[in-house]
Amino acid sequence: MRHAALLLLFLAGCTAPPRPGPAASLPEASSLGMGDPTRAAIVSSAWAFADPANLAGQPAEAAAAVARLEYLATEIPVGPRWVEISPLAAMDLQRGVGQARTALGIPADAPPQAVIDALFAARAALLAGQATAAEAALPAATFPAGGRVTLVRLGNLPALPAAAAGAQAVQHQMDRNGGDNDNWDD
Repeated sequence: MRHAALLLLFLAGCTAPPRPGPAASLPEASSLGMGDPTRAAIVSSAWAFADPANLAGQPAEAAAAVARLEYLATEIPVGPRWVEISPLAAMDLQRGVGQARTALGIPADAPPQAVIDALFAARAALLAGQATAAEAALPAATFPAGGRVTLVRLGNLPALPAAAAGAQAVQHQMDRNGGDNDNWDD
């Protein structure tokens, strides 16, 4: 009996770690013509968060950047293609999401997919010149300050140092391993 209990404890330790949160996905249009939406999210996030001036006064692009960050924070820690990414980079991405959510007034428990969908819908409306539709795309349950305030905050997004560090580390590791690892292209 004691051996069976030890075996059960051993097997329990062999299970996969829990996901950091619910899985999320990006809309097809998010790949920026790169084909692979995750690679596009990595490259664009590294650039977007490197300097707050990159997004200053551009709420549509800031919305896309924050949405991509939300996605990367759920994908990188557990996606089978990204096992060679440092767990520290993944933790920085998750801290970056916390920073972005604080800056925009998004509740910590908001589902990542709801945040992603709303931000990309707001971006599409802004790019179409429909500010009222952009405000309406940001529901109060996910953006309690309201759409108008959230769009102003997106246009004035502060520095998000953890997001910058995480995105840049992931891009560096992807670039470093890209030519040598067939898993990056799956």
